[in-house]
Amino acid sequence: MLLGGLRYLLPVIEAAHSMGHRVVTCDYLPGNIAHRYSDEFRNVSVMDKEAALATAKELNADGIMSFAVDPGVETASYVAEQLGLNFQGSYESVRILQNKDLFRRFLAEHGFNVPGAFFFNNAAGVMKKAGELPYPVIVKPVDSAGSKGVSRVDNADELAAAVGYAAEESHNGRIIVEEFLEAAGHSSDSECFTVDGKLMFCSFSDQRFDPRAENPFTPSAYSWPPTMPDWAQQELRSELQRLVNLLGLRTGIYNVETRVAKNGKAYIMEMSPRGGGNRLAEMLRIASGTDLIRNAVLDALGEETGKIADPQYRGYLAEVILHASSDGVFRSLEVEDGKQKAVIETDLWVKPGDKVCGFKGANNAVGTLVLRFDTREELEDAMADIPSWCKIVTE
Repeated sequence: MLLGGLRYLLPVIEAAHSMGHRVVTCDYLPGNIAHRYSDEFRNVSVMDKEAALATAKELNADGIMSFAVDPGVETASYVAEQLGLNFQGSYESVRILQNKDLFRRFLAEHGFNVPGAFFFNNAAGVMKKAGELPYPVIVKPVDSAGSKGVSRVDNADELAAAVGYAAEESHNGRIIVEEFLEAAGHSSDSECFTVDGKLMFCSFSDQRFDPRAENPFTPSAYSWPPTMPDWAQQELRSELQRLVNLLGLRTGIYNVETRVAKNGKAYIMEMSPRGGGNRLAEMLRIASGTDLIRNAVLDALGEETGKIADPQYRGYLAEVILHASSDGVFRSLEVEDGKQKAVIETDLWVKPGDKVCGFKGANNAVGTLVLRFDTREELEDAMADIPSWCKIVTE
């Protein structure tokens, strides 16, 4: 039973089908693409725990996942716990990981590096403290993903708009205002995998952004291997294992965001017990040969996972998240001939005449490019100015 209907579920459905399993997808949007590829669709909100539990019982589900669907992760863990199905951790541990306020408090209580943060139950509460905040800050909902609702605020005059944006994207209305940690080099958004509580696969990436996008905090590209310093990778791997131990996590895939700040400290920003969006697990399969998706499905079904070890990268890989610069009608994708030779996969999700939106969040992506380069220099040259050679043409 899969919660959600995004296209990021398609490789999960494919993996389950290849093992001979039946797949039922659930959400409240019958038109979502994943429902065309599953064996059955059920109109159940991914956030309705009791309805999802009743559906799982009716289906006699032998596994549940909320792959790349952040709002459904708590529900999936709840259903798994009630029915004795496999999941990365207990419902209580998952609640801590999935709620930014609980997670930040947990990290602080256990001595992890953590940015200073303030938590508010509503927008009005933030505005009452406008004059006391240590600008610059990041304002975001405590319960959203895909960079939706996230803004940087440099002074009190910019706060109202940012708070309104965060409130629009929040499910529970709670808002976090967090110390802005400027990254030293690239931040990382990549996947990890634990087996019986041991961190067996730990990857880092170079996460990149488009400063000209409507939301410049939405990731627009990734590359591997990472340029994060070795000391930071080792420290973060150790701290991630400590977090796994403290929360009693078991086996499964995680989307993990980390960064080294200019203050010289390494931070765990997020650790969600699900596969990430933006095809990250698929990219790691291309980059390293390790199939995290298949292993995640095996674990969800209570079956033994295959051999998993830290990634050994096969060259220099990049993923570009295709997006329009503003709202419009899609006409074409143009990739300069000189870079086309590096493209090993084009996955375009729109056709001429389709409406597209400016890049306000990950849900506004229109496809991906996967590229392989012979050298780090070639990769960095391409990543330095993606719009100069890769364009979504609209009118």
